[in-house]
Amino acid sequence: MKMKPLALLPPLAVLAMLLAPPAQLFASSHREAPITALDQKADITDWYAFVSPEHPDHVVMILNVDPFLEPANGPNYFPFDPNILYEMKIDNDHDGNEDITFQFRFTTQIRQPGVFTGFVGNLAGIPAITALDGAGSEGFSLRQTYTITMVTKHGRQAIGQGQTLFAVPSNVGPRTMPDYNALRAQGIYNLPNGISVFAGTVADPFFIDLGAAFDSLNFRSAVGGGVLSASVDADDHHNYAPNTLAGYNVNSIVLEVPISLLTVDGKMHAAGDKNAVIGTYGTTSRPRVTVLRDSTTNLAGGFSQIQREGNPLINELIIGTGSKDRFSTEDPSNDSQFANFFLNPLLAQIFGSIGIPVPPAPRMDLLPLVQYNAPICPGCGPQDAGPIADLMRLNTGIPPTPFAMAKRLGFLAGDNAGYPNGRRPLDDVVDISARAVAGILADPKYNTPIGDGVNTAATPLPSTFPFVAPAYSGRDSVHGAGPGQPGCSGQIGNVCPN
Repeated sequence: MKMKPLALLPPLAVLAMLLAPPAQLFASSHREAPITALDQKADITDWYAFVSPEHPDHVVMILNVDPFLEPANGPNYFPFDPNILYEMKIDNDHDGNEDITFQFRFTTQIRQPGVFTGFVGNLAGIPAITALDGAGSEGFSLRQTYTITMVTKHGRQAIGQGQTLFAVPSNVGPRTMPDYNALRAQGIYNLPNGISVFAGTVADPFFIDLGAAFDSLNFRSAVGGGVLSASVDADDHHNYAPNTLAGYNVNSIVLEVPISLLTVDGKMHAAGDKNAVIGTYGTTSRPRVTVLRDSTTNLAGGFSQIQREGNPLINELIIGTGSKDRFSTEDPSNDSQFANFFLNPLLAQIFGSIGIPVPPAPRMDLLPLVQYNAPICPGCGPQDAGPIADLMRLNTGIPPTPFAMAKRLGFLAGDNAGYPNGRRPLDDVVDISARAVAGILADPKYNTPIGDGVNTAATPLPSTFPFVAPAYSGRDSVHGAGPGQPGCSGQIGNVCPN
């Protein structure tokens, strides 16, 4: 059956999508589950894990939280939540359970309690903020430090003990922070054992035409109504539709560690060796018991997981609305209870109903996303597949691709260093995930070029650590890239289509 542009579907097809739960649309709202819509600070927007193009013997993991941060939204802007436990988890023996965990905890200081805002400079005798500590940090009133703890079967180990780690604040503006990039550079720390870390507010690297996606897949006719032309599909560097995340910040924790610290035997392995493959995910958790007394807060009873993310868009794209909160709070090793969502996704049925060829259920072709299977783990046999578990698998033996040469469609475009082999900030997981659901992993004949026309991040991504761009300025913030506004460099006059 010939595929029709999604924006020009017959009424019955549109009705079918309207009746489907909104969470089945292939988009990340950055608020994937009901529980995180009510707890934005604990909301994981994105999880990334990839082999460093700078240091091919290292893995970079990025945990982004707290979506849609308006750069101008003072006076306190967007600190990390000291009551949240932020974690990066690695499974290296293929059983779906974490073997290594990196824990991050934040502490907040109010250094200028008489000042009306968290950050002030060049005002009332307070110099501009040019440093995270010492001279030049006087106006840095709301300041956060953090600790890193590595947890393994051998116990707990403080990382960077004895060194104070400061989180980089939001970019307030040029009067308060006249050289924000230099200030941000002070928040990049090189720790013992080849570990690097950064935590702070950054420009959100995610890119999507979110408004069109959630208007029942009402993609712009100017970019094919949801099916891209060959020329647009081949363009990794320009946007042809509005990027909803343009102009918004997000809080980011970036950790780079040696591969030998993550593998099951502490060694590096070739791509064909099953021990080269690790499973990764990020979580946020809150104390089980919180008691408020006057101006004090007492925490007790351990932590309860609020959200997790392994593969992007699994909760939005695959898991039904009624199961989203349970999915968010479960461990990946218990994901067999969600197997029906993985093996017969509703979105695939919708694609089939509107003329996109899709494989029949059960969708065994989707198992590489939730098990240790080829092509990500070519050395794994049936006995090594492990349980169904939403982990982002990363083959640490596959060499990284320099960012300048990387393909936005990653593995689908022959760039084996990209998603679904891990995930880099430049990977277009919206288009990749939609095509995976449509069946591209089963057979090349299921290769409808589904896409939203947003092919790259709004701000150029650095090819060096921390691999995320500096936060947008609060004073000079603007949300371009809207319909009828500038920001679509692939369109005539740089104007985004309606």
